[in-house]
Amino acid sequence: MKKIMKVVMQGEPFAVQSQKAEGGQLMKCNIVLQELGGKYEDSYVAAMLGALASCRFYPGDLVYAVLRFQTREYNGQVFQDILAQDVVKINSIK
Repeated sequence: MKKIMKVVMQGEPFAVQSQKAEGGQLMKCNIVLQELGGKYEDSYVAAMLGALASCRFYPGDLVYAVLRFQTREYNGQVFQDILAQDVVKINSIK
């Protein structure tokens, strides 16, 4: 999904284990994004990985976000993951 969204909040980056990353660790942080239109619009919690995790966004920032939705199965349960592939700041809403 590619959409202009508003930042609700962003967590602090932290290191996670990754077999794909050089050194075996990858930076990750979560960001909450909300569709435009009002306080009851759909919101998404997405993971930002690698260099994107070090980017800082603030509540009210207007961003263009590219999100990837995927599912995975673990111990017989199905989970949905949302990955922010790209987040670009447009401006801030005052």
